[in-house]
Parts: sequence; structure tokens; C-alpha cells
Amino acid sequence: MAFCRKCGNQVFDGEVFCKTCGTPVTTSTWDGGVFDTVINSIISSLIITFTCGIATPWAICYMMKFVIEHTIINGRRLTFDGRGDQLFGNWIKWFLLCLVNCGIYGFWVTPRLYKWVASHIHSVE
Repeated sequence: MAFCRKCGNQVFDGEVFCKTCGTPVTTSTWDGGVFDTVINSIISSLIITFTCGIATPWAICYMMKFVIEHTIINGRRLTFDGRGDQLFGNWIKWFLLCLVNCGIYGFWVTPRLYKWVASHIHSVE
């Protein structure tokens, strides 16, 4: 059961607009499965483990591609075009900055990583 984000009235499945106030109903879904998620998580972990962390940017991109390309917002599937080689330079810079200041810069890494990921997300027309 969903509710209108503007007026709070109940909105039934399949409705595009709220019957009370006319606000568009946004729908989001994720169509990935448990098995696929587990397999992709294991593959990402193995990539990181067998490369001693050097290939972490590729593992992050692999997992983000899986998650984002199974996301549908308002009937439009999302796509992710980021690549590990694009992220690698930032990853090295962030790693060195963390080393220099004893890990304090680590608090800034996650928001920077999310910003980078978001800049590589697009919707399929």
C-alpha cells in the first residue's frame, strides 16, 4: 500500500497520479534476485582479495553496474557507465591522502565515491 507524498491519501498500484491532489506517483523497483546478488558480491570480494586490494575500483564498478542496471525508476531502467580505470586515479589519490593523515581523510572518501558513482548513472530512454 502506497500513500501520496503530498496529501497522504492512499494510492493504489498502477495509478500514475493521486486521485485527490493530482500529484504524480513515482515508482521505483529493483528487479535483481538473491542468487545474482550473492554471486556478484562473491565475485567482487574475490577480485579484491586476489589482487590485495589493487583492483578494488574494478570490483566497485562491477557491483555498482549490477545494482544500478537492475534499478527501474518511473518505468525507466538506469545504466552505469563507470569503469575501474576511470576510478583508479581517484582511488590512488584517496588512498595516499588517507596514509598521509592517518586515515582521517577516509571520512571524505565515501561521499566522493558516491558522487563519482552518481555522475556515471544515466537513464535508458
